This record gives sequence, structure tokens and C-alpha cells, in this order.
Amino acid sequence: MEPITSVTRTSGPRVLTIASGKGGTGKTSTTVNLGTALALIGKKTMILDADIAMANMALHLGIEKSPTTLHDVLAGTADIKDAVYELESGLKVVPCGVSLSGFEQSDPERLGHALEELTQEIEFLLIDAPAGISKDGVIPLAVSDEVLLVVNPEISSLADALKTKMVTEMVGSHVGGVILNRASIDKTELSKREVGSILASEVIAAIPEDAEVRRSAAFKQPVVIRKKDSPAAVALQKLAADIAGETFTEPESCGKQEGFVGRFVRSIFGG
Repeated sequence: MEPITSVTRTSGPRVLTIASGKGGTGKTSTTVNLGTALALIGKKTMILDADIAMANMALHLGIEKSPTTLHDVLAGTADIKDAVYELESGLKVVPCGVSLSGFEQSDPERLGHALEELTQEIEFLLIDAPAGISKDGVIPLAVSDEVLLVVNPEISSLADALKTKMVTEMVGSHVGGVILNRASIDKTELSKREVGSILASEVIAAIPEDAEVRRSAAFKQPVVIRKKDSPAAVALQKLAADIAGETFTEPESCGKQEGFVGRFVRSIFGG
């Protein structure tokens, strides 16, 4: 592996790279919803789609026709400030283009320098990293303050995530926590304790399997906005509060679900 140059910052936002070892774990959805949840509690937050080959964050938010994207920035034809879009939630987004031609013209080495221009008036910068450990995927790991691994409760997901953790440490960053996504009460799935033990990292959140996440994506809206009282949305809002150091108050409309959620947490994730 070629050396990757990290970016040293003495001030600016807390940079969290959201990564996984394999595709399909729900990494982009997690980035979109976690970023939105942070913005909704008043945190100045930006999310950036660094998956320059297989970008789809813009599709999740309905901004796929944005005139300027990260592709243009990495091609050297635009300033990154021109690729920032602010949504009604207050969340700022740097989408990546969805064309192959844009990918071919992009130089991922420009990412670190582009990020240096995004430090003003932002508290949190969430980077949606490509799956895998190619060079495109390694650079977002190197420029982060910490990496959050999104995994599913299955051994193949954890095996690939473990490789990503090793690469993260090789480039001088560290894994700040694991997000166990799409968990259910199926006894064949790995538990929170097992996941934490295999990855030797703390599982900071368990996001339950929730059909509202897919439905919200189909409507091009974050589930924390469209169905904020759904199980996954509540778990994501709690994670955002934890990251921001805020107290989380569960929505009143969740009262009817409390029995199930409580049993879910106690029986599968150890309370």
C-alpha cells in the first residue's frame, strides 16, 4: 500500500469517517440520518460523500441533479465551497456525482486539501467512505479524527470490517466505535457483545431492522425526519445525542413501542 498523507488540523470540526468493510451495510443511510439528527439538535453539521466510484448519497436526499459535486472538486475544476448545499434541516451536504466520467476525472489525493477549506463554522463533518480498502477508501480513513464502523450482525460483515479497522490503524487513525445496523431478534444473528468482542471495539449503537428506513429512502427523505418515532430513527437520534454529548429524550409517540424496544435491547444487546 502506498503511503497516505494525513491532514493535521489544530482546530475545526470533529471529523468522523463512516466506514464499513463491505457494501450493503447501510453505511450511507446511517451517514445521512446521523448527520441530519445532529443538525436537528442544533449542531452545525456537514456530510460528504467520498465514495467517488459508487456515490449514492445525493439519491438519498433528492439532490442528484446538483450542478457542482465532489467529482468537480477532485477533478480540479471547482472549489469545494461551490459543492456545498444546505437542506431545510440545516444539514450541509457535499454530494458526489453519479457519472462514470466524473469518477474517471477525479483525483482522490485532492480530498485532504479540499477538507481543509471546510473548517469554518462547522462542528461535525461526517464522511461517507467507500466500502473496501482500495486507495479511494483509505484516504477518508486517514483524514478523520476517528472512524465509525457500520456492520451487520453477520460474520462476513465483521470479517471485512476487521480489515478496515486494521487499515485505519495503519494510516494513523483509530476506530471510535461500531454501529451495529439492521439488527433483529433473530437468534442466529451475532449479539452486541459478540460483535464488540470480535472487533475489539465498543458497539456504540444498535440500529434495529426497520422497513421505514427503506421507505424513507424511496421518498428521498431521512427517516429521522419522515418517521422520527420509528425504531431505527429513535436509535439514530439517540446516537446523535450521544456523539454530541447531549441528553436524549425519546419522542412521546414511542410510548406504545417501549415494551418491544425494551425487550429487544435486553434480550439481544445486553441492556
